[in-house]
Amino acid sequence: MRAFLLIGLVPAILLAALAFINARAAMQAEIERSLQVQAQAIAADINKGMFERLQNAATWSTLEVMQDLQVQDIDKRLSLFLARLKGGYGGVYRDLHALNRDQLILSSSNPTLIGHVFISHPVWQTTTLAGSTLTLEQPQRVGSTATMTIRTPIRRQMGGDILGELILEYDWAQIDGLLDSAASGGRTLALADAAGEVVARSRKRGQQDWQPHTVLSEWGLSAHPQGAFERSGMPFIDADVLVGLGRAREFAGFAGMGLSALVIQPKSEALAPVHRMALIFFAILAAVLLVTLIAAGKISGAIARPIIALTAFTRRYKPGQSSQGTPPAATGEVGELGRAFTHMVQEIDQAQSDLVRASKLAVVGEMASVIFHEIRTPLGILRSSGQMLRRESGISAEGRELVGFIESETERLNRLVSAMLDSARPRALNKTPIDLHGLIRQTRSLLGAQIDKAQMQVVEHLVASDPVVDGDAEQIMQVLLNLLHNALQIVPKGGTIEIRTELTMTEFIIDIADNGPGIAPAERSRIFEPFFSRREGGVGLGLAIVQQIIFAHGGTIKADASDLGGALMRIRLPRPSNSFTDPMS
Repeated sequence: MRAFLLIGLVPAILLAALAFINARAAMQAEIERSLQVQAQAIAADINKGMFERLQNAATWSTLEVMQDLQVQDIDKRLSLFLARLKGGYGGVYRDLHALNRDQLILSSSNPTLIGHVFISHPVWQTTTLAGSTLTLEQPQRVGSTATMTIRTPIRRQMGGDILGELILEYDWAQIDGLLDSAASGGRTLALADAAGEVVARSRKRGQQDWQPHTVLSEWGLSAHPQGAFERSGMPFIDADVLVGLGRAREFAGFAGMGLSALVIQPKSEALAPVHRMALIFFAILAAVLLVTLIAAGKISGAIARPIIALTAFTRRYKPGQSSQGTPPAATGEVGELGRAFTHMVQEIDQAQSDLVRASKLAVVGEMASVIFHEIRTPLGILRSSGQMLRRESGISAEGRELVGFIESETERLNRLVSAMLDSARPRALNKTPIDLHGLIRQTRSLLGAQIDKAQMQVVEHLVASDPVVDGDAEQIMQVLLNLLHNALQIVPKGGTIEIRTELTMTEFIIDIADNGPGIAPAERSRIFEPFFSRREGGVGLGLAIVQQIIFAHGGTIKADASDLGGALMRIRLPRPSNSFTDPMS
């Protein structure tokens, strides 16, 4: 077994380790490439969106309607125009304003702000697009809202001097939403400017709280133009991470705003498939070990263990204890030997049991013969004498009671003699087709008075479709009378007796169950022995005669526990060979 384990496991371990190392390196490289590609795509999308916003500002500031600032937008035409622009872009802009040179709002998509002074914020970036100078203020966050202001001057068409400014309050949540929607698979997305300050970040992922104006000074983004690298995840995640870095390329002549997109994923989550693969490798090794052990065990079991088990069984075998255990099942010659030995032991025990029963019945037969010749005649004389004395007119009441004792006791002795004779010399069977259902009902009718007196409930479930068997009707009735009479004597007053019938392919089954005290498991095989009785005053021959009659019919009877909580007597009688049909059909 050791050699087999060595040959089977060592190559498997080496191959699994090599495959794991290669797979881990390949998967990490693929994950880094995926992070870089996603970061580059996010950076391109943001750059394109920012270009569109800046182009809007540069274009709108030159429209003719903006010249209404010269007349202070008296008819509010510019305000209506700004309101339509805001509505047309579906929430991209929080508000649009036109300011005069004193920073007073003269026109606005929000009329309630007209006449107020516009509050400026620190300048973030400045760029030029389509001849217009555009100023971007630092994004401002208030609770769950974020806004970035884009400013561009409005010039007089004639003369070129500055009339005021066009203000676009860009909803920075558009950027947050873009990052949130791309944050999947345990990844965190962030947007950093040229100074390394984080200006936006996905809110679906990450373990650390993020505050605005976080500067990634230790990340050294300037040293990584783009690509992927590994480092500590602080301040986003308290773990080592893999980072994909993407920078925006030039779009339609727009060089971009120097923004960098970061896709951050915990290294443990990124390499989780590799770890699962390692677990699979370990599971495969365990399976190889298990298969090896099972194979070795089967080889050992097929050769040595059945012989050892059979030897041990033969050593511990004692007469009459074949039911205490059997050798384990085996195949081949050893299995055949074990089954033959077990069968032989069971036959020996059965023969021994039959011999003991036959010896007891032989004794009963001898005793019955003597009693029949020596006692029956005196008993008849005593009974006749008692009956004659009862007819005497001068006998006292006490004398009549004594005569009654004589008659009842001689009758009891006569029944005992008859029972012993029946058990010793059973009558030959007179087999005819009999309807067992009808016989059961007739037996119940004969015991009707005793059933009523005991207030017993007898329930019949006679469901067998073909109740006809070949047998001696008188002796089968004697069996049923004995079993029902025993139940009536043992079950407490007001109890229940249940009679059920069913068919198998070859047998007719009669179950007589009750809710009485039942029969102890140790006594179930002894109650059919002659002179064994659990009932006070019982002779112990009734069930022996019942078993003898059933055996004479080629059937069996067995004592067991019933579903009602008491005893169960199950009789199996063979069915006629011409009636072997499926009982369920």
